[in-house]
This record gives sequence, structure tokens and C-alpha cells, in this order.
Amino acid sequence: MKWNDLDPDRKDRKLTLPAILASLIRKRRLSELLSKAYKLWKRAGWIGIYQRLAMLGHSYKQWVRLYDVLNHDDRQMILDHIAKLEQRPCISVLMSTGNLSERYLRDAIESVRKQLYPNWELCIAEDTASTANMHAVLEEYTNLDARIRMTRREKGRCISAAFNSALEIASGEFVTLLDCHDELSQHALYMVAVAVNEKPQVDLIYSDEDKIDEKGGRCDPYFKPDWDPDLFVAQNVVSHLSVYRTSIVRDVGGFRVGYESWDLTLRVSQRIPAANIHHIPHVLYHGRIMPSPPSIEAEENGDVMHIGTATIGDYLARSGRESKAVPIMGGCFRIKDQVPIPVPLVSIIIPTYNGLSLLIRCIDSIKEKTSYPNYEILVVDNRSDDNKTLEYFDSLEKEGVARVLKYNFPFNYSAINNFAARVAKGEFLCLMNNDIEVISGDWLEEMVSQAVRPGIGAVGAMLYYPDNAIQHAGVLVGMGGVAGHLYAGSLRGTQGYKYRACLAQTLSAVTAACLVVRTQIYLEVGGLDEKNLAVAFNDVDFCLRVKEGGYRNFWTPFAEFYHHESASRGLDDHGEKLVRFQSEIAYMCSRWGHVLGNDPAYNPNLTLDYAYPLPSFPPRIEKPWRK
Repeated sequence: MKWNDLDPDRKDRKLTLPAILASLIRKRRLSELLSKAYKLWKRAGWIGIYQRLAMLGHSYKQWVRLYDVLNHDDRQMILDHIAKLEQRPCISVLMSTGNLSERYLRDAIESVRKQLYPNWELCIAEDTASTANMHAVLEEYTNLDARIRMTRREKGRCISAAFNSALEIASGEFVTLLDCHDELSQHALYMVAVAVNEKPQVDLIYSDEDKIDEKGGRCDPYFKPDWDPDLFVAQNVVSHLSVYRTSIVRDVGGFRVGYESWDLTLRVSQRIPAANIHHIPHVLYHGRIMPSPPSIEAEENGDVMHIGTATIGDYLARSGRESKAVPIMGGCFRIKDQVPIPVPLVSIIIPTYNGLSLLIRCIDSIKEKTSYPNYEILVVDNRSDDNKTLEYFDSLEKEGVARVLKYNFPFNYSAINNFAARVAKGEFLCLMNNDIEVISGDWLEEMVSQAVRPGIGAVGAMLYYPDNAIQHAGVLVGMGGVAGHLYAGSLRGTQGYKYRACLAQTLSAVTAACLVVRTQIYLEVGGLDEKNLAVAFNDVDFCLRVKEGGYRNFWTPFAEFYHHESASRGLDDHGEKLVRFQSEIAYMCSRWGHVLGNDPAYNPNLTLDYAYPLPSFPPRIEKPWRK
């Protein structure tokens, strides 16, 4: 394209930037150019630069200054609110000391003494590693504040045993842990008390957390999702601040020697219903970055990963789950579940209109790479008129590769899949676009082994563009107003926010470009919505209805595919397609407006403006003292 071609009617016009842009818009070429530039940008690996530039505008230190510093009015409102609380439970803060900086110990204790919520006690277990100076500090504080209690251990240092000693002298209705070099935010225990008042049945509470760097600044926040048992088995999400009902901690036997707090939380979570676990989306705990090596217990009992493997292995054994914990990275795990015997039949549904080269690549990749032994392929022909494509259909049926179903009505993705689902023979359905290409041979074992678990609804996969950028790592409900794909555009191998692009987990929705679900569940919720969502968002709506029906939707990064997205249909960016797309957006906002922007798998302190999680300016959280 020559510059003079931009405006052939005015070749003598001075080509200023505004004139060029105006002409591009008139010629409908601006979006095309931007799209091509973006694709080049991704192929060059520049998406990382884009993310970093975005991060500059989403500085955590700036976020803290704007939204997470209590002023005088905040503190007064909190005190006023505390006076009105119906329940003011005593919260026992458990601490174990060792040979560490006196300054850090004082900072930790002072962070408890400065709590705006007054009904607490600090139970400190002093072990033999404490120096005379440390002992003097502890004596000073026990004399200064009657709420601070101390017990001395005569045995060597063992963190779990020390916490058990602190637990023995605790009298609070709830207990929480504070490492002796960390700090609580000033309103931490107040927020816990508010949660107890809002949910009196609560047994386990956890909050967001961050770190304190060597200069005393706050950094590295972990804005966590609401309770997800699968993510928690893959990673110790709860960590800090974790608060437990004391009676349950004692019922499960307290802390197990040789294990860490992750083990306690897992054992507690198995004793209580998920409804009794509550997440507070506020940063209430500040863990100090220490230069020291892993914990004493890790040194005594092998490395941290060994402890984690034992912890998760015990959890799976108690659950009666025939699964294996496989360490991957960052103290995280992949849980490999087994496919039941006999292996259930899976019906792979592939709608298509012509698109011969795409369909051949899709089916060939299934045949050549899929190790799962029991599946059928249903190709749904939506009025194909290409002779070579029709000949290919015949060959599929003659060779017994697939059944070809004729759908002789206008394109309606939802209706096509529903039509095929009604005649499918499989116990499970796999919805698959014709532009999907299998990468990992055990993809179907992975997806079925998750879909077969009780309570699991739709199971989605990791999808990449042909240039190895991520296309789908789960759906975030609320992104862009309705829904968007997490980590879209990030390079393959991206670990994601706190490793979450590498971990199997519960999500609100996954794409139907490759989705596995029990046939019974699919039919139970009415399949895809062919009336209101013929093309777009039908998978999001489906997943939300599955969730509404009491099931958990699941995403796994261990089933991988290439997705040659929209190659067979094009984009919904003009004419009737655009009108239809806008009507589908309107329907989603009407039907699901109460959940859009409130995705429990995504923290309200994170932005909905980007595919990569960054701090939100402002956050979408409530501050109970300002109600």
C-alpha cells in the first residue's frame, strides 16, 4: 500500500498524521493495520515488553499509597465499627521464636500490639535457640501487656512443635500464626472479626499478603482467589494470613512435627465444608524477605519440595484419591489423576463448514497423537459445498474414522453442538473447533481424569496460537465487560501470576474451542444457548450455568493444543455479524451482570483491563468500615 493510496481523491493533500489516521478509518484499514502490527509484535516476543510497560503504570507501591494506607478517619471508623460488632471473638496469635534480629522480633510483636481490634492474645513459644537478649525482649513485653503470654520450650528448635506449645496456652476462639520476623497490618484482626460476624459458621479464614523488602518497603503482593481446593493442593495459596477455629485445630491434632502450616490447613479443610472457608481480599500480612536458607524443618527433614510432596501425598491418601503428586516448580505440584477402568467413551464433536485443510490437520492430529483408546469423532457438516471437503467426509466414514452428521440450517454454533450431543454415544463430550491441533498425546487422559471426578463440570485446556503465544489459559469473567482469556498473548512457557498459568485449578469458565464435560451434565443444564448465543459467549454462559448447577469448572495446562482461531469464519467486526455480536454482549450483561467483574477465581484487587493480572486502579473491594 502506497501512502498516496490512502486518499486517492486528494493526492495533493499534505499527509499529516491526523489526515493519515482519518483516511485509514474511512478505508477501514486502521484495525487491519493494528491487528497485523499486534501479530508481528507477538511473534517478535515483544508482548513481554508490553506487559512490563503496563506494569509501570500499575506499580504496587503506588497502589499501596493510594488504596491500602489507613488514615486517621479510617482508623476512627474502624474503632466505631468494632464497638458495634455483635461478636468480638478472642483471637490467639501464635508465635515461635528463634535466634533472629531483636529488631525484627520487636516489629512483629508491635504489629500485634498496634491492632485496632483489641480482643487478642499473643502466645509466644520461646525455644532454646533464643539468646539472652531475645529472652529479655520477651520478658519486657509480657510485663508490658497482659495479653502477651509466653511458654519456654526446653527442646531444640522445631517450628511445628513450637507452634503446638503456643497452641497449648491459647484461649482464643480462633488462632492464627505469625512468624517472628513478619508483621500484621493494623486492621488485620479487625477484618477477621468482621468475617466472623458476617459468617458465624466460618472455620477457616485467609487473606491476601505481600512482602517487606530489605528497605522496609512493601512488595510482591499475592492477591489470591477465593477458596479452590484444587489450586490449594497444587500450591499453598492460603499461607498467610491464615486463621483457624481453635477447636478444629485441636481436633485434627494440631501441627504435625516435620510438616509446615500447609499440612495443617489441608487437614482442617478436609474436616469442614467449603462454605466454612472464607477469603478476605485485603492485604493483612506482610512477610519479611529474609536472606536465610529454607526453614530449619526443611533442613532437618529434607528440602522444602520433599516436605511438600509428603504433605500432598498424605492429603491425597486421606481423600481416597488414586492420584500422584508431581513437583513442578516454585514449591508447586501437578496432581496426576487416573482414568477409570473401563475407559469411558468420549464423543469428540467437530463442527465445520468447508475448511478442508483445517479439518484434515485437526483430525490427523487426533488420530496420530491421541493415546486415549476409547473415543469417537463426530464431524458436523454445516452446509459445506466444497467438493474436496465433501469427498473427505466420505472417506472419513468409509475408513471408520468419524461419523459425519449433516446440519442443514444457518450457522449456529450452539445449535450445532446440541444437535450432535443428542446423538453422541459417549459418556463424555469433547467440544472441539475444527481449527484445533493436538500437541500433547495424553490430552484426553488428562481432561477425562479431571472431568470424571465428582463435582467437576466443564474441563478446559491450554491453547496456543501457531506462533506459540498463549491463546487461552482459562476465561476471566468480567474482562473487557463480559469475558476474556487469561494470559492471552503471553509467550508459551509463561509461568503467570504466582505460577497460576502452570497450575490446574478451578475457574469460572473455559473456552469451548476444546472442552470436555460429562454428557449427563451437558444435557442437565440444557447444553449451549442456541437462542440467545448463537456464536459468541455461549461457552462462558454454559460454564456459568454449569457452575450455577453446583459443579466446578476446571482448567488444566497439561492438555495442550494449537488453536488457529477463527480461521474458518473470520471475525465478528462488521455488518450483521457485528449486530449479532453486540446483541450477545447485551444478553450476557443482562443474564450474568451480577457475576461479571466478581469472578471468585480472580481477585478484585487485580485489573480487568489486561489479560495479565496487574493491580487494579482502583480495586473492586469493599472496606467494611466505610459501609
